[in-house]
Amino acid sequence: MSDTLAALQRRLGHVFDDPALLQRALTHRSFGAEHNERLEFLGDAVLSLAVSSLLYRQFADSAEGDLTRVRAHLVREDSLHKLALALQLPEVLRLSDGEARGGGALRPSILADAAEAILGAIYLDAGFEAAQAVVTRLLGEQIEAIEADSFGKDPKTELQEWLQARRVPVPAYRIVATRGQAHAQTFEVECAVPTLRLAERGEGRSRRAAEQQAARRMLAALKASDRPDGPLRA
Repeated sequence: MSDTLAALQRRLGHVFDDPALLQRALTHRSFGAEHNERLEFLGDAVLSLAVSSLLYRQFADSAEGDLTRVRAHLVREDSLHKLALALQLPEVLRLSDGEARGGGALRPSILADAAEAILGAIYLDAGFEAAQAVVTRLLGEQIEAIEADSFGKDPKTELQEWLQARRVPVPAYRIVATRGQAHAQTFEVECAVPTLRLAERGEGRSRRAAEQQAARRMLAALKASDRPDGPLRA
């Protein structure tokens, strides 16, 4: 095994009995038929269960909805992308020459998928306890630092519930523009409430982040208009 893969195992805190599993977890479909997509599928479930278990123990008095929102934040693409960078996955990914030249090693979706695939590989290599130990090592401090009082709904959820409470149809989101290279794109998204003839825009490194910013701006605008001296009218 190469020095870079040995170093990755040290960062993970797990030494593979079957190194081929790790090699496959780092292989993008552009590289060949033995790629990591099935391991990613498995790792997604492993990560969700491991994080759920940590949150369940850490926040014994928190409601299901709060735990679900925190878990969604921890396992979303943006968070996994940052984790993959911390693990230095761009150095060890196996990509086709064309994908590599296009900046694939830094593409958030590819890195997030590889991070999940690694967890799937650890699960197959040594079982769930080993995978959970790695998740705890990588995310445990972040979870322990979360304050239960800070639990809150994401802007898209809050906006939808705010509109539904007033019997206004839910908003529609669409990509207005995409800028930058494939591995470092910026998305511009519009959030529209057609019934009220209102629209707000947001930007982000992912479509989801842009949607959240647009929803936050829409919610702020709606709350400003929904006052006793100027009620919102559909």
